[in-house]
Amino acid sequence: MATYAIGDIQGCFRQLIDLLRKINFNPAQDTLWIAGDLINRGPQSLETLRFLKNLGESVKIVLGNHDLHLLAVHYGVRELYPDDTISDILNAPDREPLIAWLRQQPLIYYSAPYVMVHAGFCPTWTLEEALALGREVSDQLKGPDIVAFLQAMYGNEPDTWSSDLKGMVRLRVITNYLTRMRFCAENGCLNLSKKTTLLDCPEGYFPWFQVPNRKIKTPIVFGHWSALQGETHTENVFALDTGVVWGGALTAMNLETKLRYNAN
Repeated sequence: MATYAIGDIQGCFRQLIDLLRKINFNPAQDTLWIAGDLINRGPQSLETLRFLKNLGESVKIVLGNHDLHLLAVHYGVRELYPDDTISDILNAPDREPLIAWLRQQPLIYYSAPYVMVHAGFCPTWTLEEALALGREVSDQLKGPDIVAFLQAMYGNEPDTWSSDLKGMVRLRVITNYLTRMRFCAENGCLNLSKKTTLLDCPEGYFPWFQVPNRKIKTPIVFGHWSALQGETHTENVFALDTGVVWGGALTAMNLETKLRYNAN
């Protein structure tokens, strides 16, 4: 009985199956955690989504920015980008149940001792605050106001969390932390333009997991930041996006042993 966390799949279904074979994954007794960006940019988004949905309770998922983009396109809020590879989902006969399933997935998953998120956490949040704020966004995705939320979701402002924020701007900044962030200042101010390595940190900012006095001390697994190549140099923070869609590997980590496995 084992629990494995896997980084961004992004529709690379063949590599996913190869990796599951490598770790001898058995859905009858093992559990998969998937750190968001299940689909898009890779060649088999539809197969990936169907496979994960069919795993039922054996898989625990958080949504990433590409998954939210699929929802926005599905609901007519956004057009396809030239490099999107989600048309197979949009044209599938089971599109509606797949979208309905995706809407039910959280932005944060916590099962002690680990917490999983796609991108990161505002350094001023406690774990309890983060879980509550993640539920605010999830409730919008599950509810009747999903289109209004998706219409308001895009944008880089506000760039700093405040508990005084209300309505859709509040939900937007929460979503940006959980699904888009890489660098931020000590007060949580986001820099969403930089997507580089730890060595190219903009002045006045930190990789979010290296912010001094970051409040969440729970072990964290996350994806999103392929330029890290799985290295955070930070205790109890585990980066799992190793760029499979860019020619790198798909990575799984056994949460009990912390051993890593790769499939190219």
